[in-house]
Amino acid sequence: MGLENSAIWIRDDPPSSGDQFLQLIQNPFKSAFQVNAVWASLGTSLGFSVLLAILFSLIRPRHSLVYAPKVKHADHKHTPPPLGKGIFSWVKPVLKTREPQLVDCIGLDATIFLRFTKMCRNIFVVLSVIGCVVMIPVNITQSGHNDFTKSLSAFATMTPMYVNAKAIWSQVVCAWVFDIIIVFFLWRNYKAVLTLRRRYFESSDYQRSLHARTLMITDIPPSERTTEGIMRLTDSVNPTAALPLAAVGRHVKDLPKLIKEHDETVRKLESVLAKYLKRPDRLPPNRPTMRPYKEDRMHSENSGKVDAIDYLTDRIQKLEENVKYVRASVDKRNAMPFGFASWEMIEHAHAVAYTARKKHPEGTTIRLAPRPNDLIWENLPLSKQARKWKRFMNGIWVTLLTVVWVAPNAMIAIFLSNFSNLGQFWKGFQTSLNAHSGVWAAVQGIASPAIMSLVYLLLPIIFRRLSMQAGDVTKTSRERHVFSHLYSFFVFNNLIVFSLFSAIWTFVSAVIDAQNKDQNVWEAIQEGELYRKVISALCNVSPFWVTWLLQRNLGAALDLAQMWTLTWVWFSKTFLSPTPRQAIEWTAPPPFDYASYYNYFLFYSTVACCFSTLQPIVLPVTALYFGVDVILKKYLLMYVFITKTESGGLFWRVLFNRFVFATILANIIHALVAKVNGTWAMVFCIIPLPFLMLAFKFYCMKKFDPDIQYYNRGNLTDAEALVAGKTGKKAADRLSSKFGHPALYKPLITPMVHAKAADVLKRIYRGRLTSTDMSGEYSDVMMDSMSKTHPGKSLDSGHAPFEVVPENQLDFSFFKDRADFRDEFGGGIYGRPDDLITERSQTPRSFMGDWSAGSSRASSPAPSVPSLTGLKGYDSFDGSVGGQVHPAFRAPLSRQDSGQIGQGLYQHHNESETELLREAQRPAQTEYAPAPALDRWRTGGYGPIGQDEPGFTSYDHYRTYR
Repeated sequence: MGLENSAIWIRDDPPSSGDQFLQLIQNPFKSAFQVNAVWASLGTSLGFSVLLAILFSLIRPRHSLVYAPKVKHADHKHTPPPLGKGIFSWVKPVLKTREPQLVDCIGLDATIFLRFTKMCRNIFVVLSVIGCVVMIPVNITQSGHNDFTKSLSAFATMTPMYVNAKAIWSQVVCAWVFDIIIVFFLWRNYKAVLTLRRRYFESSDYQRSLHARTLMITDIPPSERTTEGIMRLTDSVNPTAALPLAAVGRHVKDLPKLIKEHDETVRKLESVLAKYLKRPDRLPPNRPTMRPYKEDRMHSENSGKVDAIDYLTDRIQKLEENVKYVRASVDKRNAMPFGFASWEMIEHAHAVAYTARKKHPEGTTIRLAPRPNDLIWENLPLSKQARKWKRFMNGIWVTLLTVVWVAPNAMIAIFLSNFSNLGQFWKGFQTSLNAHSGVWAAVQGIASPAIMSLVYLLLPIIFRRLSMQAGDVTKTSRERHVFSHLYSFFVFNNLIVFSLFSAIWTFVSAVIDAQNKDQNVWEAIQEGELYRKVISALCNVSPFWVTWLLQRNLGAALDLAQMWTLTWVWFSKTFLSPTPRQAIEWTAPPPFDYASYYNYFLFYSTVACCFSTLQPIVLPVTALYFGVDVILKKYLLMYVFITKTESGGLFWRVLFNRFVFATILANIIHALVAKVNGTWAMVFCIIPLPFLMLAFKFYCMKKFDPDIQYYNRGNLTDAEALVAGKTGKKAADRLSSKFGHPALYKPLITPMVHAKAADVLKRIYRGRLTSTDMSGEYSDVMMDSMSKTHPGKSLDSGHAPFEVVPENQLDFSFFKDRADFRDEFGGGIYGRPDDLITERSQTPRSFMGDWSAGSSRASSPAPSVPSLTGLKGYDSFDGSVGGQVHPAFRAPLSRQDSGQIGQGLYQHHNESETELLREAQRPAQTEYAPAPALDRWRTGGYGPIGQDEPGFTSYDHYRTYR
């Protein structure tokens, strides 16, 4: 019964290596060695956690950009409480900030994350009291007292493996009590989430947002891909008399790919310049070179290396021309199978969405529209069949990854979790193990969980990349699927396979052996005592999970200390050549990875629930972790992390369902314990629990979900139902622009260079000579000089082809309102101008609408860039050659006359911003403009350009919107 039956050999000769390996597979966790490992893990975890917390408290006041970036960058509404300079002054604001203030400060997603963490803490604090006061004393006192049990460790006697049958009733009672406690906290928090969602619906941000009153229609048949067709589709499920505005998606061709290539090329050019100009006073003797991209090598006989700066600059120009050409060719005739319908009142939109939730007029799907920045545009045109196929293939890859990981997971379970197993194969290690058992016990308690944790750091990245190909139409739904896949993987591999591998192997080997000996397989199954082996394996592995959960406290402290961020930034600044853009991004608040953290928290909870009666000491360990982490994560979400894409708390239902599953899995383990050491009557008393948990799930779904998802369910008054929506042209343009594909109006980024390299860049940059043709030769052209009387201003209207960033502006606060930085780092706390309905908004218009001759735009302030003068012989250079201004040095469109029509391709929000190229090459009659000849990228001299290369036309032809 239990551990004494784990050996499979009864013979005098020593077993072979293969036999030893099979023996270890049967029982890899048997050893009193694990008790010392638990104490070592507890000591190191608590010790290092306290040390890191103190280190954080000492460093925090001096490094606010790392430990409190949101204090500096957030707007007035989202600014967290101020922090003092004292060592522990951060504790008081964290403890005193309540949930209503948190919603405004960090958003609903982050608030629900903290509420879920608090719920886990409260659940396991209450369960810990029952486990320590009831379960541990019962298991210890009711175990049989004999020579064998006296030789067992304390962790073994706390398990129910050796408890007499009558005492197993305590397991049954605790199973019911635990379920009741979990149900109470889940129900209480479900009600709280409903309250938070209703307040969220009433908030000013939601009431002013366009997506709140907009529906998204997908899978539109070809005959209905017009604005009138969308209105007919919505009218079939519209319980009101209000008419919506409609917009149909347009085919943007290869615009997203071109813009992505442009961004990557700009970043590559920035990296080349940062490395080459790292020490402006000591430039390398040779200019940087590189091999052209594959598509450019195909158009040239020269496959060798070319000048990197000139090549990348010309490639950026080519991509800009292609972007402009494709944008100009997008029209309303090429409609896509998705569109949007917007009402003047939120009540009308939600009433239609609620009515259409189970209806699919003409095969379409009508749902509430997400925020524009939440959409995954490339997946919207997919058909139902294509989306199903992508999901199926994604499921195949996830399943394959899960199954393939079983083998390395078994090796971790056998060797890393118990070093004595490794000593049986490695005699030298066994000698060291016997001589220094205390040291190796400490190493085992630290190394095994640590290596296991490090391995799984890569899994969220893998699953996220797989989910990107699964056809999800929103980023938040993709994150929820990533979380679901991660949780399934962890439960199957880390919990079930890892914990039960020895029992499963013993059972399978017994069945195979019976088949080989022509014995009755069913009798072999009964003799194998599968249930007993399962419970024995779970009890034997329980010390490992205790050490693993103990080390999670160290992980929480590492998150607080931001050690990885500090180390990487220091390493990059010291040994690498970071670009100005990278330096700015380092000062931005990083996005919070909800999928990974939710997965970890639910996995910890699942482990604790499953081992709550098998090893009750796991309950206070889990309660300790959540008790510490609820404070640390609250600080991080208030002062450090942001929500990249706000979903409005839509993670809750996925969390609730997984916690119900964890409780049902724990009930199954309780029933197995009752079957092994108890009676069938005890099993029958536990069987109703899983069904009651499912009934509770469906009750909450029917009771709370409709009001959580919909602001209004169609219960409108007669006056509200008869309100007619406005159909003005301004409102229609607003819908078309804000729910138009970002590739139609997204400004292109400008290469950034550091101010200290600006003067040197004047000497190394080579650009075009004339603004009228390309038939001349190429030579060195310097950047324009700056005014000595007006620092930061140029002598004329010409500007450099790069964005020069001074040292004192390498900070996210100068760039947080620009789309290229805001979309990646500031979407959760600075507001979304592309989603808010304001009379004075200047949202960029898409190419789906027409530009009127009288339209105008506000011009940006004059650039504030450092002087580029100071180099002898170049102070008076005005960017002109032969009386003509070079195309690269004309002022950006945002600095030109405000009466011009449209906007340029670039951002125009920052003070130091400039254009890359003023004029562009006229596109050929094909879809894309031809690639420039590679001859001019060769390192060294420059030859003449072919006469067939088209000349330049006006800037406005390529740089303004149509």
